[in-house]
Amino acid sequence: MKIIWVVLVAVLLFSGTRLMAENELVDIPNYREYSPLFSSSGQPSAEQLESVSRAGFERVIYLAFSDNQTAIEAEDRVVKGLGMDYVHIPVDFEQPTLEDFEDFAAVINRDLQRRTLLHCQINLRASTFSFLYRVIYGGVPMVEAKEALDGIWVPDQVWYQFIVDVLKHHDMSHQCPECDWAENELEG
Repeated sequence: MKIIWVVLVAVLLFSGTRLMAENELVDIPNYREYSPLFSSSGQPSAEQLESVSRAGFERVIYLAFSDNQTAIEAEDRVVKGLGMDYVHIPVDFEQPTLEDFEDFAAVINRDLQRRTLLHCQINLRASTFSFLYRVIYGGVPMVEAKEALDGIWVPDQVWYQFIVDVLKHHDMSHQCPECDWAENELEG
């Protein structure tokens, strides 16, 4: 009987710690949870990365350059020290490439059951990659994924063209009756 109580207390403590960590995730800039296994955000602090780990994330993917003024020094060591995998795919904000997206998709597709945080500096790169991944690989209706993207930003002409090109590469169109790309299409 005593063992059952010990196990029960341990489970409750672990659940409470994880729940507290989940609540702390909303403090990360532009944090968005798309599914229980996949989220994106802006740059978390080192302390927030601890919350990410306590919340059960197993992998962090970073899409900006490590010399960015808001980047965490040695983020790779911080993340690895917290027991999570770390992948760095430096994406040039002015020139995102199909290869950047394909590298990201390959990392996710290697192990779909790993809870992953995808981040950049303010969640512009990451939200766009999330949009594309969810539509191309996740089967999420484009209008639903676009609503989540719109909650972060309206992609500028460079990123709009990137979206069009990546979707086209995957034999998909960016057109959907409910999606409003008008601002971008007028510029193109």
